[in-house]
Amino acid sequence: MSSGFASKEKQVSLAELVALVPNGASVGLGGSFLHRGPFAFVREMIRQEKRDIEIVKQSPGYDIDILCRAGVASRARCGIVAMEGNFGLAPYYRRAVEKGQLTLEEHACATLTAGLRAAAFGVPFMPCGGVHGSDLVRINDWKCLDDPYGKGEPTYVIPAISPDFAVIHASSVDRLGNVRISGTYHWDRIMSRAAKSVLVVAEEVSDANFADQPELTVVPYFMVQNYAIVKNGAWPGSCWRSYAIDYPAVEAYLEDGAESLARHIDAAPEATAKEARHG
Repeated sequence: MSSGFASKEKQVSLAELVALVPNGASVGLGGSFLHRGPFAFVREMIRQEKRDIEIVKQSPGYDIDILCRAGVASRARCGIVAMEGNFGLAPYYRRAVEKGQLTLEEHACATLTAGLRAAAFGVPFMPCGGVHGSDLVRINDWKCLDDPYGKGEPTYVIPAISPDFAVIHASSVDRLGNVRISGTYHWDRIMSRAAKSVLVVAEEVSDANFADQPELTVVPYFMVQNYAIVKNGAWPGSCWRSYAIDYPAVEAYLEDGAESLARHIDAAPEATAKEARHG
């Protein structure tokens, strides 16, 4: 298969990429808090009125908050959830949990990672330390196994977690769909290995020969189902080295009301870029 043919097959529009996710799907989101999350993808899910979506992420914030606010998410497996230090807790997520609109399987970041690792490695569960004495083991009914080698303490094991899709925001892709991420990639690598399919939103298509430095590829092309190019797609969050968090935009998002949410979505880079193209 030529690289040109592979590119034509895999690169789609943002709307086409989101359309691949059916209602009721389980979606693992990359990034962490307000940093390099696939936020353009999340907002397009709202535009397409997706429903009954499960969100899987160790440290969500803006993404799960806006999905709860818009009625897209109905289930979640999460570790810490917050809008980060400047903005405190995620208010719409919290309201959704309190009102029973979101069914939460609460995790620590480490236990969710253990579940993803189990799926990635093709085993039914994964040991995880550090949860002895936590109520998480009780509310999730996690099992504790004796060390079969008789050398250690009993260890809790976390069931495998395999999202239908992992959605990642990348710094760049090449034309085949190999994925590069500048700076830390948080849990994106293990999320991509655990999921049944990987969808990518990238800042740009790079003309560099990624084969020259294969160690920089976080997700190889053969694991990527499709990708879309959206400049500034992690807004209002950051995407190192390209741009920092837009704090005023986050503050404006947190204002109550349907009009506030609509203004925020309409001000997003993918919306303004589309408007400019069709203007």
